[in-house]
Amino acid sequence: MELSRVKLSNSIFTSLCEEFRKNNYIDPAKFEQYDVKRGLRNADGSGVVAGLTLICNVHGYVINEGEKSPVEGKLTYRGIDIHDLVNGCKQENRFGFEETVWLLLFGTLPTKSQLDSFSELLSSCRELPEYFAEDMIIKAPSPNIMNKLARSVLALYSFDDNPDDISLENVLRQSIELIAMLPTIMAYSYQVKRRHYDKKSMYFHPLVPGLSTAETILHFIRPNSEFTDEEAKLLDLCLILHAEHGGGNNSTFASRVLSSSGTDTYSAIAAAIGSLKGPRHGGANIKVMEMLDYIKEGVKDWDDEEEVEDFLTRIINRQAGDRSGLVYGMGHAVYTLSDPRAVILKEAAYNLAEKKGLGDDFRLLEKVEKLTPKVFTKVKGNDKAICANVDLYSGLVYRTLGISEDLFTPLFAIARMPGWCAHRIEEITTGNRIIRPAYKALTRQKDYIPLNERE
Repeated sequence: MELSRVKLSNSIFTSLCEEFRKNNYIDPAKFEQYDVKRGLRNADGSGVVAGLTLICNVHGYVINEGEKSPVEGKLTYRGIDIHDLVNGCKQENRFGFEETVWLLLFGTLPTKSQLDSFSELLSSCRELPEYFAEDMIIKAPSPNIMNKLARSVLALYSFDDNPDDISLENVLRQSIELIAMLPTIMAYSYQVKRRHYDKKSMYFHPLVPGLSTAETILHFIRPNSEFTDEEAKLLDLCLILHAEHGGGNNSTFASRVLSSSGTDTYSAIAAAIGSLKGPRHGGANIKVMEMLDYIKEGVKDWDDEEEVEDFLTRIINRQAGDRSGLVYGMGHAVYTLSDPRAVILKEAAYNLAEKKGLGDDFRLLEKVEKLTPKVFTKVKGNDKAICANVDLYSGLVYRTLGISEDLFTPLFAIARMPGWCAHRIEEITTGNRIIRPAYKALTRQKDYIPLNERE
């Protein structure tokens, strides 16, 4: 007999939600009573130490006599300061993401010969398996590209002759292939989304061997495949800055948690993508652009700092913007005085923003960066150090490059893939124990009541 799908009414769900709420309330005071570190955060906001890593260090404060003292932010990949990595590529006028991938995976800077060979390897691995695009992407469009990335990564398991082997050799192969293929998957998913949901033309451009990752992305997503060297280098910079941020960020930790269970690479990376999709993690730069549009509409004179300050006060008081009370792009879990990624990106973004007619937008974001700490002190009554994070300027950079907001978070995923893979490999080779934190149970012992005796 064929079963018809039952369409559930809102009233049914309302009733079910009421039933849930009756039996599932936890008093927030209990977390403090039992010293539960929600979000694996200590009382001062710092993260609970859950592991050791050689991959990355995120430094934003020092503990002095038991108190947290703000310092300028510092980010190092395998011991290399992010400023030095970026400046090295800039001085030699070359792309740096491929070098960053090598550094994160292997632990040292590559020689020229190693970098040339590795770049060729990545380029040769960008092609998707035969009929993958037709069967897995075109036939199953998604309104959200992140959802399509996760589904496609999981689907690649079926195209791997040795998917479950977690030896170093096999996981490294899978990692390099995923790093190479994700831009292709993103581009195809975006084009199919444009056709199916936006009713616009889609463009499937053939792969061009030898292009850098940044060049490949712009080649794929632009209708005419044309881009300038300046544009590609700016996107390359974004990829470098987003490539890694320690083992404690939510998506990387998700990758490590799954990897600790011994599961396959595709499952672990799909979980990381799912984590990054969350608006509390990877979608913040989209919220910055949304907030910027609110400010542009609500502030008559963008040069009037007092008027901008008043609007920011309304945002924090949940009277303007999305009513969340958040100034997106400001503040960070680790950084206090500065986020080095934001400092670098802000400097790089200015010239192109001016050329693209978005200089006023850039200066308005500068005012948000300057005035928000003052407004927070006034409204909240504390002088906690608050700095701009990388999301404050990354969305504007993507906008200057003509990149759709649909791709903001997927670009973050492409950039972070080498970091996820590096941490997965490190967890497999050094962790040797399944990650299993404890939860304190608050339920009391209850007697089982036979069905016909329940009221």
